[in-house]
Amino acid sequence: MRAHPECWLSDMDGVLVREEHAVPGATDFLARLVERQRRFLVLTNNSIFTPRDLSARLARSGLDIPEAAIWTSALATATFLADQLPGGSAFVIGEAGMTTALHNVGYVLTDRDPDFVVLGETRTYSFEAITRAIRLIEAGARFIATNPDVTGPSEQGPLPATGSVAAMITKATGREPYFVGKPNPMMLRSALNKIEAHSENTVMVGDRMDTDVVAGIEAGLDTILVLTGSTRRADVDRFPWRPGRVLDSIADAVELV
Repeated sequence: MRAHPECWLSDMDGVLVREEHAVPGATDFLARLVERQRRFLVLTNNSIFTPRDLSARLARSGLDIPEAAIWTSALATATFLADQLPGGSAFVIGEAGMTTALHNVGYVLTDRDPDFVVLGETRTYSFEAITRAIRLIEAGARFIATNPDVTGPSEQGPLPATGSVAAMITKATGREPYFVGKPNPMMLRSALNKIEAHSENTVMVGDRMDTDVVAGIEAGLDTILVLTGSTRRADVDRFPWRPGRVLDSIADAVELV
């Protein structure tokens, strides 16, 4: 691992929280970042909530993370679209996290001849909305999705997520979406731009080899895999890439800040 990183990016679920409970050591890690005046962002592929919503939810878990320190796939998607086509329009399947992010970059939300169809995370996928998205894509709208995750967690078990619904739309239209969220390194690069950080002095901490770690490597960051989430130690050797370090939990990263 590179010595004395100045900036830190950390995944949220599986690294700092699990099932809405703070991971032991997460509070100490965040406190150390503030104490050492390290620039940092907490990242999530979840596009349902706004940063303000997530900050409040994290506070209930005992983690003090200001909304300015949270970067979602919805924000990354809105940043990407504003760069691609400033002042454009979009038909959105998603929740407040996605619609708010697009409004904030000056996009118009419409179901009449939009420039883009944007698919985000939602817990209430509408067959009518999916049908409308299919017809708009066939009419020429470009297809964007926030993240490729095919399932999401719930107390009752896995739920279909953005990647699953995107596959349905692709099957109907023959059009593949452009996914902005992890493992696309674009999400990490947009996060670096937000905190004016450079890849050579930034660390990405994640719990998944197939999203967090590979995105960090492709963005040129140092990487840490923690074993409190999706990837187990025995799984690491299955991948052709390696994290800079493998730690049992975020508690072991405190001394590295």
